[in-house]
Amino acid sequence: EATNTAFNYLKANGSQISGSISTTTKDYIINYQDLNGIGMTKLLTLPSVIAIASSALGKPTLSSLAVLGEISISGTIQKVEELASVLQVCLDSGAKKVLIPITSAAELGTVPADLIGAFSLIFYSTPQEAVFKALGVE
Repeated sequence: EATNTAFNYLKANGSQISGSISTTTKDYIINYQDLNGIGMTKLLTLPSVIAIASSALGKPTLSSLAVLGEISISGTIQKVEELASVLQVCLDSGAKKVLIPITSAAELGTVPADLIGAFSLIFYSTPQEAVFKALGVE
């Protein structure tokens, strides 16, 4: 479902990211894997949008990046639930940078300081901004 939502989002909004993103002239294949064996999340729409944009533009994402947050088909940003637990999983998985929705900034006060200090936090407020920041484009 996340893949379909991501693809539909890019069909409607891909031109706002880049005119090079085409959902009609290219095929995209996404493979999700649970490398840690902890179970797959269903919150994969934004990471899928970033993956498709990365592939379409031939530009890799930042290294050691974890993407947090979710978007709806309309592009509405949803905050991260249980932020401290999610950041701990990111740390355990080797992430050094975390892309996080600005809507979750208020919850940082509930996260231990040493956990926050383990990352370079990168905030975004729109899906387009998340794509640009994930690809290292300012």
